[in-house]
Amino acid sequence: MKKFLIVGLGNIGVKYVNTRHNIGFKIADAFVKENEGSFETLKLGDVAKIKIKGKSIVVLKPNTYMNLSGKAVLYWMKKENIKIENVFIITDDINIDFGTIRIKAKGSSGGHNGLKDIQDKLATTAYPRFRFGVGADYGRGKQVDYVLGEWNADEESSFIERIPVAVEAVTSFITAGLDNTMNVFNGK
Repeated sequence: MKKFLIVGLGNIGVKYVNTRHNIGFKIADAFVKENEGSFETLKLGDVAKIKIKGKSIVVLKPNTYMNLSGKAVLYWMKKENIKIENVFIITDDINIDFGTIRIKAKGSSGGHNGLKDIQDKLATTAYPRFRFGVGADYGRGKQVDYVLGEWNADEESSFIERIPVAVEAVTSFITAGLDNTMNVFNGK
């Protein structure tokens, strides 16, 4: 049976729940809910195990905080014996317009500390990732405040509309493969 590890990046704690940096957690939550699963707190994160069309999926929300996500990703890859091409990292991206989806098979961290740590722990930049654009509507030196800031009202209502598309993209990665998913969802 083919196994997948879907990782939603974010920060744990009430003060981070509705921040731009927690988009990965939000999409992971919606994906698990859509597939009638539930999370339990296990080693290095909250984990849900579900099945889709004969495939076994482990969904992880690391509890290591964003900048140390690699440790949790590596642990669950090894524990569940999941190949790197079946790992899908979901994260925010300030370099992409709000709500835009960009899926890639490999690439740099783009300055994202969570991706940087995953890259370091996995010793490669060749792992599938799903970047959800949060835009860059902040002044000089205000990047941290922006990504750790809460959604404004317009962003929140747009984000709610984008969640089903994000869930479809995750499902597509599992059922249709990375190339098909990139063709259908990139720029959407």
